[in-house]
Amino acid sequence: MASQTTVLKVGMSCQGCVGAVKRVLGKLEGVESYDIDFDAQKVTVKSNLPPETVLQTVSKTGKKTAYWEAEAPAPAEPEAKPAETVAAA
Repeated sequence: MASQTTVLKVGMSCQGCVGAVKRVLGKLEGVESYDIDFDAQKVTVKSNLPPETVLQTVSKTGKKTAYWEAEAPAPAEPEAKPAETVAAA
């Protein structure tokens, strides 16, 4: 599988949370690199893994984890698209 970037929103409240995320990503085979933006609660992972695998692994830390694009989940209307969808330039 080709290398791809997975961007996650992770609820990290302290540096201990950041350490937990670093630990699981560091152990995950297939991860090439990752960047953790504590202030934005954003984790960017470059790997040759499916995004679902990266999401599941990070969520094992016990932190609230979601794909970055999914700002507000609407379970009642799964077909609803976020209003601020950015068109590819």
